[in-house]
Amino acid sequence: MLLKKLAAEKNLLILAGIALALFVSPLYILGENAHIRVHDNLDSNLAWYKVLAESGQLTGPIDAVIAQIMNGNLSRNAFGSEWTIIVWLYALFPTMIAYALSQTITRVFAFIGMYLLLKKHFLIGEKWAPVSIGTALAFAFTPFWPSGMLSTLGMPLALWAFLNIRQGERSWRNVLVLTLLPLYASIVLGFFFFLSAMGVFWLTDLIRKRTWNWPFLLSIIYMTGIFFIVEYRLVYSFLFDDEPNSRDEYFHARLTFWHCVRLAFKNFAIGHHHAATIHTLIILPIMLVALFMVLRKKDWKKEKVFMGLFFLNFALSAWYAFWFYKGWLPLTERFHVLDTFNFARYHFLRPLVVYLLFALSLKIVWSYGRLWRRMVPVFVLAQVIAASFFNEEILFQNKPSFKQFYAQEQFSAIKDYIGLPQEGYRVASIGLHPAIAQYNGFYTLDSYNNFYPLTYKYQFRKILEKELEKNKTIRTYYDEWGGRCYIFTDELGKHYMFKKRTKKRLKNLELNTDAFKAMGGSYLFSSVPIDNAEDNQLRLEKVFESKSSVWKIYLYKVI
Repeated sequence: MLLKKLAAEKNLLILAGIALALFVSPLYILGENAHIRVHDNLDSNLAWYKVLAESGQLTGPIDAVIAQIMNGNLSRNAFGSEWTIIVWLYALFPTMIAYALSQTITRVFAFIGMYLLLKKHFLIGEKWAPVSIGTALAFAFTPFWPSGMLSTLGMPLALWAFLNIRQGERSWRNVLVLTLLPLYASIVLGFFFFLSAMGVFWLTDLIRKRTWNWPFLLSIIYMTGIFFIVEYRLVYSFLFDDEPNSRDEYFHARLTFWHCVRLAFKNFAIGHHHAATIHTLIILPIMLVALFMVLRKKDWKKEKVFMGLFFLNFALSAWYAFWFYKGWLPLTERFHVLDTFNFARYHFLRPLVVYLLFALSLKIVWSYGRLWRRMVPVFVLAQVIAASFFNEEILFQNKPSFKQFYAQEQFSAIKDYIGLPQEGYRVASIGLHPAIAQYNGFYTLDSYNNFYPLTYKYQFRKILEKELEKNKTIRTYYDEWGGRCYIFTDELGKHYMFKKRTKKRLKNLELNTDAFKAMGGSYLFSSVPIDNAEDNQLRLEKVFESKSSVWKIYLYKVI
């Protein structure tokens, strides 16, 4: 009987491997014609990796700058550390191959981590193998912040290692996991919050059991230390760089109490796109059913892990929502770090918590009767199918493909038309992400970065100050965040993806082109025509179109 169960488990693991291969296959098959996430991906990170790889500063010193962006005002430290493997993927491989490899690495280790965690610590016994494998597969299918790598999806693997150490297991595998994960994850995009949660877990053990459990404590310190070594640029900037930067004008505490309450329940039920859980349709109802069963049978002591995780799940959503409560304002004014560091990201723990709850909920439902037992495989399969529909090729099929977005053929024609060395002049974009120009080698005054000198933000603001005066939305967006150092306009608002079929036009543009020229600006790439170009000292040079691009680029020269 045991051999049959082990054989069945092996077969299920093979099927899960095939499913993972199919899930990432569009990236390999379609290549640059694949559709992938634009927000915080194509519009930023993928271009940054290419710029960094071509800058000659991939392993540059602490005080190095990236000359291609923001007139050299962007520090090398604003990009990923060279100790992070993802940086080398993009340096060694073409962008889409690097992206496909990164997606594959992340999803494979997400599956392995969740499977090992459930099998060893939560669903012990061969009979639970289908639930463990199915839950792990659904977890591995969830969307994640691509440049975050294993920052959220690597948490189950880290928790597996920590729980092993906590229980007294001495194995090189645990040390290997805690050593290698920091090379493919980010401390600010997930693991700061995970490691601090582990610290609270250790402290709770100390209070309850009155034992120090030194190996557990030292393992937390060890992994934190590895992260600090890998992220040495970030650590240096945080501790020693005292120049005011754009993060210093990030203000988050602006929501009313009842707005925060609504946001808490919304996050609990739907989640957040940077830490997506895909739990609303399947997992949430099953969690609530399992909660009802536990409360009805008064088994909350027996199911204390389930109850604790359920409470933690809601607490994380509440914490996320109330981080934006305007009642925090006196504290944020007194302690500046509360504005510059996004503590709301504790909700990045939710993918781990939600899928642990899913597995434990299925275990509770299983024990409630024969009918429920028969439904458990159906629930598992339903969640796997639901998560599979969040494949990027499906999710972003109506967005530009990689090739259409970066429009290399079109921008090569623009470069040839201008006919000057790209480092010899500066450009900016209107109605278009600056990352596109950056990816194609142009030196841009504008950019999407949240860590650059405040003096540059003020200097760039002079170009669009009249447009900001007209529109409170873009004025607040620029002044109280500024991560998108873009040429915003009143008529276009906070939109920067106007495709070639758009009917939009700029009729009343008011730019300070003298300020633009003073910064070295020579050309504007606009995705919409500017009717009053001459009033802004602009001359239309040429309109560029390409079948392989979704843009129509109006090239304006400052005169």
